[in-house]
Amino acid sequence: MVAVEGYRVMDVISLATSIMAQKAGPMQQQIATTMLKQNLDMQESTVLTLLGGAQQSLANVGAGIGGNLNISA
Repeated sequence: MVAVEGYRVMDVISLATSIMAQKAGPMQQQIATTMLKQNLDMQESTVLTLLGGAQQSLANVGAGIGGNLNISA
């Protein structure tokens, strides 16, 4: 081992690695929480669709779309 001012280089590297891991932990937790919420939202949407509870909104479509279809012609 190489000693620098009384400290072993591996001790300094271990300390730096430990600090980096502690800083990365909360970010990883936040990403995992966000992904879990998105997954749960997707599952909720899927269940509502399968149960027929999800109504399609026609607010953003043009006039005459989604109305009754006249098949007598």
